[in-house]
Amino acid sequence: MRLLVYGAGVLGSLFAARMHEAGHDVSLLARGRRLAALRRHGVQLAEGNSPHVRRIPVPVVEHPADGYDLIAVVVRTHQVDTVLESLAGIEGDVLFLLNWAAGAEPLGAVIGYERVLLGFLTAGGTMDGDVVRYRATNPMTRLLPMPIGEPDGRNTLRLERIVRALGAAGINAKAEPRMDAWLKTHAAFAVPLEQTVHAAGGPVALAEDPDAVRGMIRLMRQHLAAMPTPPVPRGFVALQILPEGLLMVVLRRFLRSPTAAHSGLNSASPAAMAELERMAEQMRAYAAGR
Repeated sequence: MRLLVYGAGVLGSLFAARMHEAGHDVSLLARGRRLAALRRHGVQLAEGNSPHVRRIPVPVVEHPADGYDLIAVVVRTHQVDTVLESLAGIEGDVLFLLNWAAGAEPLGAVIGYERVLLGFLTAGGTMDGDVVRYRATNPMTRLLPMPIGEPDGRNTLRLERIVRALGAAGINAKAEPRMDAWLKTHAAFAVPLEQTVHAAGGPVALAEDPDAVRGMIRLMRQHLAAMPTPPVPRGFVALQILPEGLLMVVLRRFLRSPTAAHSGLNSASPAAMAELERMAEQMRAYAAGR
């Protein structure tokens, strides 16, 4: 597969490195300081806080070209408009692997609806200088395969081909027929979580504030209740039916865990805050349009 990974942050770098190591013809698109660092050292990966850093020589480019079998867009939500403009004249299927609760229509309106696939990278990590410190897998993360799907829910040959290629690269992926609902469910959970974490000053600080955790749970429930269909995946129904006290215990434990620490929740960078605001805007627009 000739693959362009558009976006060289934590998840784009990790995804590109894994596909490159699996033998695919991968190019990683980066700009500015990140482009220079990748040209010097390749993608640098470390699991959690491990001192061992691996360097993977993934080829990097500054601009997209033609001839890709697949373009994987791995950027922040508020950066999508700029990416769409640069891909409008480039051929190839485009898999959007990002936080996105606005559906496929605004994507297809620019690049062609027939080119769009939706998905989400369930890995996590943080940047430590130029090193990607990725979240170690555990029983909880293994329960969440990387979902990808056609906007209309069909099971197509291209979808099957991509799932097979990801599986051969060691990525736990699955075809998701309700991908748009999956992304909206994730946003209903993630937006209140990230807003509350940032307001508290980090995940550990939030775990020590039971009232704030309680308010976060109630906001998550409001968002899920506003959806016209059941949550996807079904496990998110637990947020609606389990006793509030039990959810508080589970979520406070998560907030104190290494999983939370290496999921990017500590980031309050301007880019992270801009993405959060765009996600919240998409959720508000969705609720108003129902």
